[in-house]
Amino acid sequence: MNCAAKTRIFCMDFPVAPIGYLSDNVTKPTVEHIVFDLPLYFKFFIGLFALVNPVGIIPVFISMTSYQMTAARNKTNLTANLSVAIILWTSLFLGDAILQLFGISIDSFRIAGGILVVTIAMSMISGKLGEDKQNKQEKSETAIRESIGVVPLALPLMAGPGAISSTIVWGTRYHTVEHLIGFTVAIALFALSSWGLFRIAPWLVRLLGQTGINVITRIMGLLLMALGIEFIVAGARSLFPGLLN
Repeated sequence: MNCAAKTRIFCMDFPVAPIGYLSDNVTKPTVEHIVFDLPLYFKFFIGLFALVNPVGIIPVFISMTSYQMTAARNKTNLTANLSVAIILWTSLFLGDAILQLFGISIDSFRIAGGILVVTIAMSMISGKLGEDKQNKQEKSETAIRESIGVVPLALPLMAGPGAISSTIVWGTRYHTVEHLIGFTVAIALFALSSWGLFRIAPWLVRLLGQTGINVITRIMGLLLMALGIEFIVAGARSLFPGLLN
């Protein structure tokens, strides 16, 4: 290609490939399929719902907010569930780094978390769920605290040691981008569900009564015990491969 001297800087000669060359030899971009395991995220959601047991916390929520007007109670509800979501998201994304910082293997933590979950489940089944989530000193501090949305509702009543350890176990066991996104959405849906339950808390108490709430709590305890045993067995199988095979 010949160009005038004044316009030579804007001209380049490009080799022309045959028509069939481009279609056969040019590398085509590959599309990676992102797979989301919906049954896994549903299992995580159910386990989290059973572990936190927002239905069983409804009487506690009503008693703690009995002096508040409707607007203030709704604000406390929003603050508590938003705090729960933030705490669990932090555990999900930073749990693996925390374990590595202290030199704790995921299998050892899985067994410890499973034992804790089973302990909480036994308390739920026996109807004695109390100091597993909040001791006497924390209860006395609650009585003089003006804002109860974050402490003690979010922490430790809802996002307690059991929920935090369970979230860390799930996040470290399935530590891929797809699974982390799925767990993040599941935590958001859980917080939204708890917010909705607390919003209609007075109506639920009148509908179910204390007996109905206790029955639901015991059913959640059974589900939770099965989940805790699964944590323990999975951790023991990894630590002692010849023991359970």
